[in-house]
Amino acid sequence: MSFLFLSRAMKFHFYFFFAVLNGGISTYRPMEISPCEMRNMDAFCNSRNLDQIPPALHQNVNKIVLSENKLQNITERPLTFYTSLRHLDFNSNHIGFIKPGIFSSLRSLEEIHLANNQLYRMAQSNLWVGLLPHVRTLDLSRNRLYNGMAEHFLHKAPSLQYLSLAENSIIEISQKTFQGSPSLIEVNLHSNMIMEIEEGAFESLSQLSKLNLSMNSLTCIAGFDLKQLRILDLSRNSIEIFHSTESKDEFNLIWLDLSENKLLHFPVLPQVNKLAFLNLTKNILQSVLVESLGEDEDYNWEDPSLPLLGQDQKSNASSPHLPELLHLDLSYNEIKSIPSDFFTSMSNLQFLNLSKNCLQTFVANSELVSLAVLDISSNSLQDLEVDVNTLGNLQEFYLQENYLQALRSDIFKGLPHLWLLNLRSNNLSLCSFQSRLARQRPAAEEDGCISFVDVPELQHLYLSDNKLKSIPVYGFYRTQLVALDLSMNWGLHIDAESLSGLELSLEYLDFHGNGMTTLNVNFPLFPNLKYLNLSDNQLSWLSPWTEGCCALEVLDLQYNSFSNLKNSKIPALENNLRNLYLAGNPLSCCGNIWLSHMIHKATVEIPNLDLVKCQHVKSFGYEEEEMHVVNIRPEDCEKEDRKKMSVLILLAVALLLSLVVIGVAVFCCYRRHMFGRHYKA
Repeated sequence: MSFLFLSRAMKFHFYFFFAVLNGGISTYRPMEISPCEMRNMDAFCNSRNLDQIPPALHQNVNKIVLSENKLQNITERPLTFYTSLRHLDFNSNHIGFIKPGIFSSLRSLEEIHLANNQLYRMAQSNLWVGLLPHVRTLDLSRNRLYNGMAEHFLHKAPSLQYLSLAENSIIEISQKTFQGSPSLIEVNLHSNMIMEIEEGAFESLSQLSKLNLSMNSLTCIAGFDLKQLRILDLSRNSIEIFHSTESKDEFNLIWLDLSENKLLHFPVLPQVNKLAFLNLTKNILQSVLVESLGEDEDYNWEDPSLPLLGQDQKSNASSPHLPELLHLDLSYNEIKSIPSDFFTSMSNLQFLNLSKNCLQTFVANSELVSLAVLDISSNSLQDLEVDVNTLGNLQEFYLQENYLQALRSDIFKGLPHLWLLNLRSNNLSLCSFQSRLARQRPAAEEDGCISFVDVPELQHLYLSDNKLKSIPVYGFYRTQLVALDLSMNWGLHIDAESLSGLELSLEYLDFHGNGMTTLNVNFPLFPNLKYLNLSDNQLSWLSPWTEGCCALEVLDLQYNSFSNLKNSKIPALENNLRNLYLAGNPLSCCGNIWLSHMIHKATVEIPNLDLVKCQHVKSFGYEEEEMHVVNIRPEDCEKEDRKKMSVLILLAVALLLSLVVIGVAVFCCYRRHMFGRHYKA
């Protein structure tokens, strides 16, 4: 009996040992082959067609990337076994269920990415994700969440700092939305359908620094009071009014984007602000003044175009107070004028964009002393006033597509740091070099011409489409231009010395679309020229290049009248030349044999080569054949030349024989005549 009892006891311990062993093995099976790629302690299991979390990962794995798989549920096993997890990526799966409380035991977990799933199902089932004890980053974008659903994931997230709810279907932000996430620093809500933000929804988030509400359906921001906020993106909404609360407290806002809205008036910004970036492009602003309210006045929210309720009451318009502003974009509005005191507080402004408005005049004053970039392009400017030393730090000046015609001749000489000037599509003329030296302007020179003589810092000048008829001799003397655009000035005449002084600096030169028949510029004198555009003219001759003369990389000769370019010696440029444009010219096949060699060497690319054709003359000029330049064979031209030479030789021999015959005949006649006279005698 004792033996029997002992054997039974031994069996019991034996089975117990195997049960424990099997239980341990079922929990952790390191011998299984993992479908993931391991890099240090990071597991990359993305795009593996998985429908569950792999159980065979190392117990101390730090990061699991399971994006673009087929997961539908997140359950306890094996996830809770990986207690060292810091980063989880479940983006782009089909997850509609997360076991409540599953993340509460993962004390090291800091980032969870759940974008592009089906989490709305979990909220519809009234399931709550539970405690996220140390999670700092949570991405819930593209989950078809709508009102009240976000709270199912945020109600217990005390450490959460970075949250994305972008591209969902949220219509309203309530006070309860972020109550469980008091530590939020950044919230991304772009591309929802938010129409209403309940008062106090963000005020409790004392650390909130960045808020993205772009691409929603907001129509009004009234009583803005988020003093803690530093970056606010409200672009691409339907906002008609932005009004900050009246307060003498300092606001930390430095970046505000209100672009692509329906603002009728300049936003009412905090009185004490640090704003450095303000984007108001693509609104319907007609004035840049701030409509401030009286003590008993209020906005008519039903009709924002009428700012006040009382029709007899008038608003007090004033300029905004923006002492730290660096960047201001007012482009694509309907602004007709800029008041003289608008920039009074903006002494630090460095970038100003007023393009695509309705301005007819612009006066630069001394407050713009720090301005580096000024864009007033695409307005209706007829007058421009820039006093000396008012734009002392201006570097880029965009004035294209206006109606400028008569300006002060030295208007740009008072800009000592100007290096880029765009005057395309105006109606300007250039002063001659002599007008700078003489006290009186030459009689033939137009009033209101501008001078570009002795503007030493200017490097990029664009004068295309200005109806220029000629470029005066030494017109850019002592101005070290790197890029010069004189295109689209039909009938432009260029003298041999029009570009004198630019030989060593010029790298980019554009003459296209001028209809020029002759061009006397000696391009080999420009050793640093890299880009030359002579397309859309009527040129038939170019000055010859010499070996190693130039650094030319792009040469555009399209749509001219070039027939024979042999004398231009373009092959001398092969060392540096990358692109040669030749389409649209009546090229002679045999007059451009060098082109065949260049194509076969393939050192220079000829774009649109299939459009480059030439005329092959045969049968002594009685027959012409159009062919692609790639089909030019030097032997065909040599054969044709031999034919011509043979015919010439035959003609010469025939002529010589004819002369001999005629000579012999004349001699015989002479001898006969002499013989007859002698016989008579």
